[in-house]
Amino acid sequence: MKGYFKKISEAKYYLKNNIKIMPTIGLILGSGLGILADEIEKPIVLDYEHIPNFPISTVEGHAGQLVVGGFMGKQVMALKGRLHYYEGYTMNQVTFPVRVMANLGIGQIIVTSAAGGINKSFVPGDLMIIRDHINFGFNNPLIGANYNSLGVRFPDMSRVYSRGLIILAKKVAKKYNIDVKEGVYVFLTGPAYETPAEIKMLGILGADAVGMSTVPEIMAAVHSGAEILGISCITNMAAGISDKPLNHDEVIEVAKSVEEKFSAYIKGIIENI
Repeated sequence: MKGYFKKISEAKYYLKNNIKIMPTIGLILGSGLGILADEIEKPIVLDYEHIPNFPISTVEGHAGQLVVGGFMGKQVMALKGRLHYYEGYTMNQVTFPVRVMANLGIGQIIVTSAAGGINKSFVPGDLMIIRDHINFGFNNPLIGANYNSLGVRFPDMSRVYSRGLIILAKKVAKKYNIDVKEGVYVFLTGPAYETPAEIKMLGILGADAVGMSTVPEIMAAVHSGAEILGISCITNMAAGISDKPLNHDEVIEVAKSVEEKFSAYIKGIIENI
Protein backbone atom coordinates (compact mmCIF):
# COMPACT_ATOMS: atom_id res chain seq x y z
CA MET A 1 0.00 0.00 0.00
CA LYS A 2 1.29 3.46 -0.83
CA GLY A 3 2.29 5.63 2.08
CA TYR A 4 0.16 8.69 2.81
CA PHE A 5 2.94 11.14 2.02
CA LYS A 6 3.63 9.44 -1.31
CA LYS A 7 -0.06 9.75 -2.24
CA ILE A 8 0.03 13.46 -1.42
CA SER A 9 3.18 13.90 -3.50
CA GLU A 10 1.65 12.14 -6.52
CA ALA A 11 -1.41 14.42 -6.42
CA LYS A 12 0.79 17.46 -5.90
CA TYR A 13 2.99 16.78 -8.92
CA TYR A 14 -0.02 15.96 -11.10
CA LEU A 15 -1.52 19.34 -10.23
CA LYS A 16 1.74 21.21 -10.71
CA ASN A 17 2.01 19.74 -14.19
CA ASN A 18 -1.58 20.62 -15.07
CA ILE A 19 -2.31 24.00 -13.54
CA LYS A 20 0.91 25.81 -14.53
CA ILE A 21 0.28 28.57 -11.97
CA MET A 22 1.02 28.90 -8.27
CA PRO A 23 -2.11 29.59 -6.21
CA THR A 24 -1.58 31.25 -2.84
CA ILE A 25 -5.11 31.04 -1.41
CA GLY A 26 -7.22 27.91 -0.99
CA LEU A 27 -11.02 27.83 -0.86
CA ILE A 28 -13.11 24.95 0.44
CA LEU A 29 -16.71 25.45 -0.67
CA GLY A 30 -19.50 23.72 1.25
CA SER A 31 -23.05 22.65 0.44
CA GLY A 32 -24.68 24.89 -2.15
CA LEU A 33 -21.77 27.36 -2.05
CA GLY A 34 -19.89 26.23 -5.15
CA ILE A 35 -21.03 29.30 -7.11
CA LEU A 36 -17.84 31.08 -6.09
CA ALA A 37 -15.77 28.65 -8.14
CA ASP A 38 -17.85 29.58 -11.20
CA GLU A 39 -16.50 33.13 -10.96
CA ILE A 40 -12.84 32.18 -11.12
CA GLU A 41 -11.18 33.76 -14.17
CA LYS A 42 -9.51 31.61 -16.82
CA PRO A 43 -10.35 28.53 -14.78
CA ILE A 44 -8.56 25.23 -14.98
CA VAL A 45 -11.14 22.65 -13.91
CA LEU A 46 -10.11 19.16 -12.83
CA ASP A 47 -12.54 16.48 -11.70
CA TYR A 48 -11.47 14.81 -8.47
CA GLU A 49 -11.62 11.43 -10.17
CA HIS A 50 -8.80 12.46 -12.51
CA ILE A 51 -6.43 13.58 -9.74
CA PRO A 52 -4.25 10.76 -8.37
CA ASN A 53 -5.47 9.43 -5.02
CA PHE A 54 -8.24 12.06 -4.65
CA PRO A 55 -11.42 10.71 -3.04
CA ILE A 56 -14.66 11.46 -4.91
CA SER A 57 -17.44 13.54 -3.37
CA THR A 58 -20.75 11.66 -3.26
CA VAL A 59 -23.07 14.27 -1.71
CA GLU A 60 -25.69 16.29 -3.60
CA GLY A 61 -24.59 19.90 -3.88
CA HIS A 62 -20.89 18.98 -4.03
CA ALA A 63 -19.64 18.98 -7.62
CA GLY A 64 -16.34 17.22 -6.89
CA GLN A 65 -14.14 19.56 -8.90
CA LEU A 66 -10.93 21.43 -8.25
CA VAL A 67 -10.86 24.86 -9.89
CA VAL A 68 -7.73 27.00 -10.23
CA GLY A 69 -7.41 30.51 -11.60
CA GLY A 70 -7.61 34.22 -10.93
CA PHE A 71 -10.00 35.64 -8.37
CA MET A 72 -10.07 39.26 -7.19
CA GLY A 73 -6.48 39.80 -8.25
CA LYS A 74 -5.19 36.67 -6.52
CA GLN A 75 -4.43 33.13 -7.69
CA VAL A 76 -6.72 30.68 -5.93
CA MET A 77 -7.41 26.96 -5.76
CA ALA A 78 -11.02 26.10 -4.93
CA LEU A 79 -12.47 22.78 -3.88
CA LYS A 80 -15.95 22.77 -5.37
CA GLY A 81 -17.31 20.16 -3.03
CA ARG A 82 -15.68 18.49 -0.05
CA LEU A 83 -15.35 15.02 1.42
CA HIS A 84 -17.13 13.98 4.59
CA TYR A 85 -16.34 11.43 7.26
CA TYR A 86 -19.94 10.16 7.07
CA GLU A 87 -19.42 9.15 3.44
CA GLY A 88 -17.29 6.31 4.76
CA TYR A 89 -13.94 7.94 4.09
CA THR A 90 -11.13 7.85 6.63
CA MET A 91 -9.97 11.06 8.25
CA ASN A 92 -6.83 10.89 6.08
CA GLN A 93 -9.01 10.79 2.96
CA VAL A 94 -11.27 13.59 4.17
CA THR A 95 -8.28 15.85 4.75
CA PHE A 96 -6.30 14.73 1.70
CA PRO A 97 -7.20 17.77 -0.46
CA VAL A 98 -6.08 20.12 2.32
CA ARG A 99 -2.77 18.28 2.59
CA VAL A 100 -2.25 18.65 -1.14
CA MET A 101 -3.06 22.37 -0.99
CA ALA A 102 -0.54 22.91 1.78
CA ASN A 103 2.13 20.94 -0.06
CA LEU A 104 1.60 23.11 -3.11
CA GLY A 105 2.59 26.07 -0.96
CA ILE A 106 -0.86 27.49 -0.30
CA GLY A 107 -0.48 29.39 2.95
CA GLN A 108 -4.00 30.75 3.52
CA ILE A 109 -7.16 28.64 3.40
CA ILE A 110 -10.73 29.91 3.65
CA VAL A 111 -13.11 27.15 4.71
CA THR A 112 -16.86 27.57 4.18
CA SER A 113 -19.67 25.32 5.28
CA ALA A 114 -23.38 25.00 5.88
CA ALA A 115 -24.33 24.69 9.54
CA GLY A 116 -27.31 24.42 11.82
CA GLY A 117 -27.90 27.30 14.20
CA ILE A 118 -27.77 26.57 17.92
CA ASN A 119 -27.48 30.17 19.08
CA LYS A 120 -31.08 31.39 19.32
CA SER A 121 -30.13 34.87 18.10
CA PHE A 122 -29.21 33.37 14.71
CA VAL A 123 -31.61 33.01 11.79
CA PRO A 124 -31.28 30.95 8.59
CA GLY A 125 -29.23 32.88 6.07
CA ASP A 126 -26.84 34.36 8.64
CA LEU A 127 -23.10 34.11 8.01
CA MET A 128 -20.95 33.19 11.02
CA ILE A 129 -17.22 33.73 11.34
CA ILE A 130 -15.84 30.71 13.19
CA ARG A 131 -14.00 31.91 16.29
CA ASP A 132 -13.25 28.45 17.64
CA HIS A 133 -14.49 24.89 17.33
CA ILE A 134 -15.33 21.77 19.30
CA ASN A 135 -14.40 18.39 17.85
CA PHE A 136 -17.24 16.10 18.84
CA GLY A 137 -16.55 13.57 16.09
CA PHE A 138 -14.58 11.36 18.47
CA ASN A 139 -11.86 11.00 15.85
CA ASN A 140 -8.91 13.10 14.79
CA PRO A 141 -7.13 13.37 11.41
CA LEU A 142 -3.77 13.57 13.17
CA ILE A 143 -4.00 10.11 14.76
CA GLY A 144 -1.47 7.65 13.37
CA ALA A 145 2.03 7.99 12.00
CA ASN A 146 3.26 11.58 11.91
CA TYR A 147 5.21 12.83 8.90
CA ASN A 148 7.50 15.63 10.05
CA SER A 149 7.41 17.04 6.54
CA LEU A 150 3.66 17.61 7.01
CA GLY A 151 3.74 19.03 10.53
CA VAL A 152 4.84 18.56 14.12
CA ARG A 153 3.67 15.60 16.20
CA PHE A 154 1.84 17.76 18.78
CA PRO A 155 0.44 20.87 17.05
CA ASP A 156 -0.86 23.80 19.07
CA MET A 157 -4.62 24.34 18.70
CA SER A 158 -4.96 27.38 20.97
CA ARG A 159 -5.14 29.77 18.00
CA VAL A 160 -6.61 27.74 15.18
CA TYR A 161 -8.37 30.60 13.43
CA SER A 162 -6.18 33.50 12.30
CA ARG A 163 -6.89 36.57 14.37
CA GLY A 164 -5.63 38.73 11.52
CA LEU A 165 -8.02 37.15 9.03
CA ILE A 166 -10.93 37.41 11.48
CA ILE A 167 -10.24 41.14 11.93
CA LEU A 168 -10.06 41.51 8.15
CA ALA A 169 -13.34 39.61 7.70
CA LYS A 170 -15.06 41.90 10.19
CA LYS A 171 -13.73 45.02 8.44
CA VAL A 172 -14.94 43.74 5.07
CA ALA A 173 -18.37 42.96 6.51
CA LYS A 174 -18.63 46.50 7.88
CA LYS A 175 -17.43 48.02 4.60
CA TYR A 176 -20.04 46.15 2.54
CA ASN A 177 -22.77 46.43 5.19
CA ILE A 178 -23.01 42.66 5.59
CA ASP A 179 -24.29 41.50 8.95
CA VAL A 180 -22.05 38.69 10.17
CA LYS A 181 -22.12 36.71 13.40
CA GLU A 182 -19.21 35.16 15.24
CA GLY A 183 -19.23 31.93 17.18
CA VAL A 184 -18.11 28.41 17.98
CA TYR A 185 -18.68 25.61 15.46
CA VAL A 186 -19.12 22.06 16.73
CA PHE A 187 -18.37 19.05 14.52
CA LEU A 188 -20.45 15.88 14.68
CA THR A 189 -20.03 13.05 12.22
CA GLY A 190 -23.57 12.87 10.81
CA PRO A 191 -25.16 11.90 8.53
CA ALA A 192 -28.21 11.93 10.81
CA TYR A 193 -29.18 15.36 12.07
CA GLU A 194 -28.84 15.84 15.81
CA THR A 195 -31.62 15.22 18.32
CA PRO A 196 -33.09 18.08 20.38
CA ALA A 197 -31.38 16.65 23.47
CA GLU A 198 -28.01 16.64 21.70
CA ILE A 199 -28.49 20.24 20.57
CA LYS A 200 -29.39 21.29 24.11
CA MET A 201 -26.18 19.62 25.34
CA LEU A 202 -24.07 21.29 22.64
CA GLY A 203 -25.51 24.68 23.52
CA ILE A 204 -24.58 24.18 27.17
CA LEU A 205 -21.04 23.31 26.04
CA GLY A 206 -20.77 26.65 24.25
CA ALA A 207 -21.53 25.81 20.61
CA ASP A 208 -23.25 28.37 18.40
CA ALA A 209 -23.54 26.25 15.25
CA VAL A 210 -23.27 22.56 14.36
CA GLY A 211 -22.13 20.80 11.20
CA MET A 212 -20.77 17.59 9.70
CA SER A 213 -17.54 18.92 8.18
CA THR A 214 -14.91 21.66 8.49
CA VAL A 215 -13.13 20.67 11.72
CA PRO A 216 -11.10 17.71 10.33
CA GLU A 217 -9.94 19.83 7.38
CA ILE A 218 -9.05 22.75 9.60
CA MET A 219 -7.07 20.56 12.00
CA ALA A 220 -5.04 19.19 9.09
CA ALA A 221 -4.54 22.69 7.71
CA VAL A 222 -3.28 23.99 11.05
CA HIS A 223 -0.97 20.97 11.34
CA SER A 224 0.35 21.88 7.89
CA GLY A 225 1.09 25.45 8.98
CA ALA A 226 -1.63 27.22 7.00
CA GLU A 227 -3.45 30.36 8.12
CA ILE A 228 -7.19 29.69 8.47
CA LEU A 229 -10.44 31.60 8.15
CA GLY A 230 -13.70 29.71 8.64
CA ILE A 231 -17.15 31.00 7.69
CA SER A 232 -20.40 29.07 8.07
CA CYS A 233 -23.74 29.81 6.47
CA ILE A 234 -26.54 29.11 8.94
CA THR A 235 -28.91 27.19 6.70
CA ASN A 236 -31.39 26.02 9.34
CA MET A 237 -32.04 26.17 13.05
CA ALA A 238 -30.97 22.97 14.77
CA ALA A 239 -33.36 20.38 16.19
CA GLY A 240 -35.29 21.65 19.19
CA ILE A 241 -34.50 25.29 18.38
CA SER A 242 -37.15 25.10 15.68
CA ASP A 243 -40.03 22.64 15.38
CA LYS A 244 -39.47 22.45 11.63
CA PRO A 245 -38.28 19.01 10.38
CA LEU A 246 -34.73 19.05 9.01
CA ASN A 247 -33.74 17.98 5.49
CA HIS A 248 -30.86 18.47 3.08
CA ASP A 249 -33.06 20.17 0.48
CA GLU A 250 -33.59 23.04 2.93
CA VAL A 251 -29.86 23.33 3.45
CA ILE A 252 -29.28 23.68 -0.29
CA GLU A 253 -32.22 26.05 -0.72
CA VAL A 254 -31.11 28.46 2.01
CA ALA A 255 -27.48 28.32 0.85
CA LYS A 256 -28.62 29.30 -2.65
CA SER A 257 -30.75 32.14 -1.28
CA VAL A 258 -27.66 33.81 0.20
CA GLU A 259 -25.32 33.10 -2.72
CA GLU A 260 -25.11 36.74 -3.74
CA LYS A 261 -24.36 38.01 -0.23
CA PHE A 262 -21.96 35.20 0.51
CA SER A 263 -20.16 35.61 -2.81
CA ALA A 264 -19.75 39.36 -2.31
CA TYR A 265 -18.38 38.77 1.17
CA ILE A 266 -15.74 36.24 0.16
CA LYS A 267 -14.76 38.40 -2.80
CA GLY A 268 -14.19 41.34 -0.48
CA ILE A 269 -12.10 39.26 1.89
CA ILE A 270 -9.88 37.84 -0.84
CA GLU A 271 -9.48 41.23 -2.50
CA ASN A 272 -8.16 42.65 0.77
CA ILE A 273 -5.88 39.79 1.84
